Amino acid sequence: MRAAAVDRFGPPATLRLRTLPVPEPESHEVLIALHAAGVGVWDASIRDGAWQPAGRSRFPLIPGIDGAGIVVRKGARVRRFRIGDRVYALDFAKPNGGFYAEYVAVDADHVAPVPRRLDLPRASAAVTTGLTALQGIDDTLRLRRGETVLIFGASGAVGTLAVQFAKRRRARVLATATGRPAARLAQRLGADAVIDARSRSGIERLRSLAPDGLDAVLALAGGDELEGCLDMVRAGGRVAYPNGIDPEPRGRRRVRLLAFDGVAGRREFARLDRAVAEARLRVPIAAVYPLAQAAKAHARLERGQILGRIVLEIRRRSTG
Repeated sequence: MRAAAVDRFGPPATLRLRTLPVPEPESHEVLIALHAAGVGVWDASIRDGAWQPAGRSRFPLIPGIDGAGIVVRKGARVRRFRIGDRVYALDFAKPNGGFYAEYVAVDADHVAPVPRRLDLPRASAAVTTGLTALQGIDDTLRLRRGETVLIFGASGAVGTLAVQFAKRRRARVLATATGRPAARLAQRLGADAVIDARSRSGIERLRSLAPDGLDAVLALAGGDELEGCLDMVRAGGRVAYPNGIDPEPRGRRRVRLLAFDGVAGRREFARLDRAVAEARLRVPIAAVYPLAQAAKAHARLERGQILGRIVLEIRRRSTG
């Protein structure tokens, strides 16, 4: 099979197209012929060695933790899927064989049918991001109808979905986004108001939008701009952030600071499927690169200001 892999940790240019053996699924795994894979900052950390999720890795190393495609084989203990099923999957723990490849073998508990609203490219973009956004809004913040929530980083891969899941809870959604295209995107997805947290006028506007304080914040990036926003969280409010945000938000008196990880499992995928339907979820794709241009995708990732998520196209007939 073709795969984008690295023979050493390093910059985007270390990612090169290789011919590698098709993985053999174990008894609890399914083999997926991938049509698309998501590209995220965590993939860059795997590529350059900053993060090795399964411990010490061997080369060649295939990055990628999520994607979507078709089930082509399954292990002896797998009963939930049929050959030909359209699925999307997430696996943080593969030491060498990630999703930047034509085939991947994944634990069946980390695989689910693609939601009806999504084609395969958008499904590949919505696995990690969707689970993280939904669990941040529903499980960690426990957002309630009528509350005012700030999505900090609303135009990114997780933030674009978090805005929609927060609206699903009938919350009042404020969003941060820098630049007109990012602000327009957040508004199209349902944000009630958008501010630029990098500007003084933006912070002043946030104060006017929430004179009684914010009930909740989903922080998807850290830094001074976030801290300025967190000063407006009311006593008893909540701040949730995915583990890995750097720098982490600073604690404040009488404000609950809640770190969390996006978790994959049968229950979590079932909840995501329902949320996708109820929110009529739209999954913005910032750019699509063929598998052979994985290095270019990572170079684009490093330039930042990604509106939505980058996707690798692995098979051309990828609309599902």
